[in-house]
Amino acid sequence: MKRFTTVPVLAMVFAATAVPAGAAFGFYSYYLKKAPVVQISVDEFSNSTSQHATEVEPSILAVGSTIVALSQEGRFYDGGSSDITFATSTDAGKTWTHGNLPSITNLSNPKGPYDRVSDPAISYDAKHGVWIASTLPLVGATGQIPLASSSPDGLNWSKPVAVGQNNGDFMDKNWIVCDSYASSPHYGNCYVEFDDASQGDYVMMTTSTNGGKSWSTPVPVGGYGLGGQPVVQPNGRVVVPFQAGGAIEAFQSTNGGKSWTAPILVSYENDHQVAGGLRTSSLPTARVDDGGTIYVAWQDCSFRPNCSQNDIVYATSTNGTSWKSPARVPIDSLNSTVDHFIPGISIAPGTSGPTANIGLAYYYYPQANCSSNCALTLGYISSQNAGKTWSAPVQLGKPMSISWLAVTDQGSMVGDYIATTFASNGVHIAAAQALAPGSKLNEFLVSNSTTIDASRDVQRSSAGERPLRGAHSDHPLFTYPPGE
Repeated sequence: MKRFTTVPVLAMVFAATAVPAGAAFGFYSYYLKKAPVVQISVDEFSNSTSQHATEVEPSILAVGSTIVALSQEGRFYDGGSSDITFATSTDAGKTWTHGNLPSITNLSNPKGPYDRVSDPAISYDAKHGVWIASTLPLVGATGQIPLASSSPDGLNWSKPVAVGQNNGDFMDKNWIVCDSYASSPHYGNCYVEFDDASQGDYVMMTTSTNGGKSWSTPVPVGGYGLGGQPVVQPNGRVVVPFQAGGAIEAFQSTNGGKSWTAPILVSYENDHQVAGGLRTSSLPTARVDDGGTIYVAWQDCSFRPNCSQNDIVYATSTNGTSWKSPARVPIDSLNSTVDHFIPGISIAPGTSGPTANIGLAYYYYPQANCSSNCALTLGYISSQNAGKTWSAPVQLGKPMSISWLAVTDQGSMVGDYIATTFASNGVHIAAAQALAPGSKLNEFLVSNSTTIDASRDVQRSSAGERPLRGAHSDHPLFTYPPGE
């Protein structure tokens, strides 16, 4: 039985006009291009134990004209949500249908055995023709072994299966990818990464070869960290960048997940503490182009004097072992006051090498040292030449006040991730947007309502920039509590 309602492209299209009082209006000269966003789903729960209406932490993926986005719905203060919502478009974003994943929490329809659920991630298994949603169920505020829910169309979802056996430990920060390259020797394999927080964030991997119906016994890879985002190269190699203390590291498998290498260093990272009590961390976002080049991006303050603001930086590799030094995405000048964070990167299908088409969404503050007047805003920037030059940035939707967001024990929340994908008609983002609350919060999932085309803008380059020597983070080394 289908359990969803149709969400049309709403008339609630947000013009980029107002910002919270005291914000730096002069900054917006950087953002000459503006694009509206539309609401694509809504928190329909009313349980008194979590916050409503809140949707946070999106994941999105497009295959042709079908787009599937997931997010937490009904955020709990100390971890997890009432359920995971899906928003699916089968016409490249013209219209959206939304509903909830079934049989996970005791608030789901049908009900499931868990109290809460967190960390949604979406992938598509082309060999078996199924969408697979990876989620982290919780008992109380304790993360359990991740689940996998499958769907043939992004609308009708199966009862989830666990990717391993619960052993009483705290599990956290799952992600999924499927090998959808028909020429790959491991075509049809899907891989889930997560960490065992009870064992110091010991990173684990598991593999499915049958469309997510069953999974191999999870195995440790010998590294400690969280937020891994596995990607698959056309030759079947799986590379998993993740955050490891003050560094980004990566490990890999060349035999379809039968064994995994020890992690190696991608780059050291320096993370500036974002103002206003907003929850952020330098978790990586990763994608691979059709030629096999891997792109890993994260927020980093190494290019700024005294690490006073974060930029979005990225590193690349063709083999997951040798990585180029991080480059700064030139969203604005090095002497600007802007703080950039929570990036989500994607690469357009059919592009690779020097003509790789990169899309990058992120949040930002016009003034890094804001306090109660922080103007949290969604931005987008692109490159059609593998990062050699970048378009002018685009402001998406309205700036938000931090007081409009769901509150967690680690700060106000739009999500630890943001999401970008390319459909048949161009790029689509999924992000949390908020309006001023009434009797309850008003935080929901949005996507761009029109194609974002910045290709004809003046191109910007970060050529010649170098990381500052001696840069240091004022963001304490941090691991999210289990179940977050």
